[in-house]
Amino acid sequence: MEYDVIIVGAGPGGIFSAYELVKRAEKKDLRVAVFEMGRPLEQRRCPIDGKKVKSCIRCPVCSIMSGFGGAGAFSDGKYNITNQFGGTLYEYVGKQEALDLMRYVDEINLAHGGEGTRLYSTANTRIKRMCLENGLHLLDAQVRHLGTDINYVVLEHLYAELKDQVDFFFNTTVTSVTRRESGGYEIHAGDTVYSCRDCILSVGRSGSKWLEGVCESLEIPTRSNRVDIGVRVELPAEIFAHLTDELYESKIVYRTEKFEDLVRTFCMNPHGVVVNENTNGIVTVNGHSYEDPAKHTENTNFALLVSKHLSVPFKDSNGYGESIARLSNMLGGGVIVQRFGDLVRGRRSTEARIRESFVTPTLAATPGDLSLVMPKRILDGIIEMIHALDKIAPGTANDDTLLYGVEVKFYNMEVELDSNLETCSSGLYVIGDGSGVTHSLSHASASGVYVARHILETRP
Repeated sequence: MEYDVIIVGAGPGGIFSAYELVKRAEKKDLRVAVFEMGRPLEQRRCPIDGKKVKSCIRCPVCSIMSGFGGAGAFSDGKYNITNQFGGTLYEYVGKQEALDLMRYVDEINLAHGGEGTRLYSTANTRIKRMCLENGLHLLDAQVRHLGTDINYVVLEHLYAELKDQVDFFFNTTVTSVTRRESGGYEIHAGDTVYSCRDCILSVGRSGSKWLEGVCESLEIPTRSNRVDIGVRVELPAEIFAHLTDELYESKIVYRTEKFEDLVRTFCMNPHGVVVNENTNGIVTVNGHSYEDPAKHTENTNFALLVSKHLSVPFKDSNGYGESIARLSNMLGGGVIVQRFGDLVRGRRSTEARIRESFVTPTLAATPGDLSLVMPKRILDGIIEMIHALDKIAPGTANDDTLLYGVEVKFYNMEVELDSNLETCSSGLYVIGDGSGVTHSLSHASASGVYVARHILETRP
């Protein structure tokens, strides 16, 4: 089985690599294959139904994290067009090129079912000034919100367009990637070996351990990356409505007074739902929202995260985050939920207190005490941030505000790449969140387009 290009991973980076390769190739016989350990989009189903199955049962391959569309398939479909957050792609390709690539991705999404969705902008001096007056910093961005529902439609249309031009191998785990003596690479999947000239690895955050093994076997240098640890906040949508109605996604950063740590908001979901997420068998928390008003809830949720980059003597930042998440899983059987009022009073939340709360949880989580799980420094920073946000969104620090823990964003180790996102092993590229370069749908997709264009320009 010989291909010109093999892509490992069918997340945003892999999809847009394949799209660009087959759409721009002058050679109509260009052979492209995509290998994905998860299922096709229409077969991706999480068993949690809220009735018979209320919490994560740790499927061998998580349908939320893996499959066509990657972990972003069931996200709320936010494509942030900015260099201020979401990754460092601009450091490799240039600031203007990175923005142009993200706008190109936006055009493709609009042409495949995303038309009619709104492009928000943070270019509002009033809100920026309000944040600055209260020690908060609003980052600049344009935000295309597709919603979980429209995002799914876009992915359906992209797959329908690609399936006859690209060979997709679903439910297929790639065990190893090796060099061929004659040049190119061999992809080992079970007992079958596939060959290619160029190989693109786009395995996302859930493929971090696998990618680490590949880099080690091929002697590709890597360095440790950060891990983001925090909670997901859920409160009545009205509290943040003056921000979300205009900005939708407001990336706000705060420097704590006590430790001078940076705490930031992340993944804001107006009228959304809180959901479980399974990464390498660890259950963490995330959030979704829908474009369809019929699917809206009365709540808004967002993450509050603190970044930690460990180096000496312990440098496994992801391992540190995993240990905190595992502790949460051990104490709560999964995700823990706590009222903010209970947290600041030093008492655990109970089912009765959650039931009597004015905020109805959108996720069936275990009432508990996050102070038994989260390191004090991180938790103190989160509490400070909530009080700071209360100044621009009064009601954030209400007793009934719900905190779900833990939310952990695992970043792959940073793979040593050149300006083409190519490793020291010629013809092997690493893109998307798996590279440690991107941390968002827009940056991951843009990196896929960029590498595909480079391959088409440099290969006969």
